[in-house]
Amino acid sequence: MRLKQPLITWKYSGKPGSPRVLGVNPWIYDFAAYNVWSRPAGLLTCLDMFSRSGCDTALIDLMDRELSPSDWPEAKKTGKSRYPRVGLPKPSALRNIPRQFSRYGLSRQKAADALSDLCPKPDLVLVTSLMTYWYPGIISAIRMIRETVPQAIICLGGIYATLCFEHALELDADLVVSGPLERPDNWSMVWDLMGKNPPPLPEHAGMIPDTSFYQKPGFSILMCSRGCPFKCPYCASSLLYPGFRQADPLLVISHIKAEYGRGIRDFCFYDDALLLNPENLLYPVLEFIVKNNYKLRLHAPNALHVRYLTPGVCALLKKAGLTTVRLGLETIDFQNRKDSKLGLEEWQKGVANLLQAGFVRQDIVVYVLAGLPGQTDAEVEATARECLKMGLRPELNYYSPIPGTLLFEKSREVSGYPLDEPLFHNNSIWPCVKGGFSWDEHKRWKKMISESVNR
Repeated sequence: MRLKQPLITWKYSGKPGSPRVLGVNPWIYDFAAYNVWSRPAGLLTCLDMFSRSGCDTALIDLMDRELSPSDWPEAKKTGKSRYPRVGLPKPSALRNIPRQFSRYGLSRQKAADALSDLCPKPDLVLVTSLMTYWYPGIISAIRMIRETVPQAIICLGGIYATLCFEHALELDADLVVSGPLERPDNWSMVWDLMGKNPPPLPEHAGMIPDTSFYQKPGFSILMCSRGCPFKCPYCASSLLYPGFRQADPLLVISHIKAEYGRGIRDFCFYDDALLLNPENLLYPVLEFIVKNNYKLRLHAPNALHVRYLTPGVCALLKKAGLTTVRLGLETIDFQNRKDSKLGLEEWQKGVANLLQAGFVRQDIVVYVLAGLPGQTDAEVEATARECLKMGLRPELNYYSPIPGTLLFEKSREVSGYPLDEPLFHNNSIWPCVKGGFSWDEHKRWKKMISESVNR
């Protein structure tokens, strides 16, 4: 007999007859996945909007350890961890890829049990989506929802739903939302779907992730801004959120205080352009941390814009506890970059400012973009070796073709895969490298970097 546990609980509005809105973060179906302070930030902001509009809200995050801690690999003290995984047959389109395909996250049975135990049942289920090529996990999650709570209305949104809208329409959702929920037409559509008049959008809609659903979190997230003013040809940030919007620093500070009060010491920045206009947001937030002597570990896995690493910014980041430093170099070929966000002098000054502030070379990881359409191995190797020469650790990030970006059409021309199928956007298969993924090449790159780092 199955033991019932209160795995998912409602956050009640206190208003009789309030709509019940459940958020679902689906499984990852992929060749590889690792939890680098991962939270479904967009979904959490949506739940906040519904909560502040009078709805009862709840969350089932199939990628979080809280639903079944005993099944999860032990997390590092900073909050990062591996996911539990189950090997699966590869989709037929990927049958020739020499890698193991898996489902990552909570077991399907335990997920169905948790959803079945939820009482009362939801009226609306918001299913989020991240990488375009993870849509098999969405299909599986929607199927589970249909089987377990058949009366619920299902709304699909997020990154995949926005970038691959026509493809997403083929999934079994009642509504597919493209773009941010706080866009007035999207907000109205979802309320219309529930047969209710849409209330006014709450203040600061889309800027407050409700992390209270995680009862024993090892980390929390900081969302200081949405969007990015740079329109790099390989990036979808401007497609997902047109424009650039920074949060009220008092909101971010309030979030830090609340999370710190329940014992959280690791915070991850979720921004694409964290360092822009620092006097408006970053300075007040960091100064609050320093002034109140909060002993935090701050993480910036999304690459920092090196050109904005001034001496003042670097010094304050160090004082406030920035621990995870990731820099977006991409390539050392500054004359032929595909973006305009960094020059050679800016690169050198930014690194020098970090070191002057007390950051250690060995702790600085530099993202090197590999597998771009038409890119040579020589360019990638030269960039990696330049990082190593400076005492910095390079990390190869393989390019993922993203629909709607400027490089996508070029990707079609050079890729050996039909990129209309989102499964082929997966950077794990090296979609724009001639011949695709190779274990021999993977080992060669890994050996070159690791041997140089360990000298």
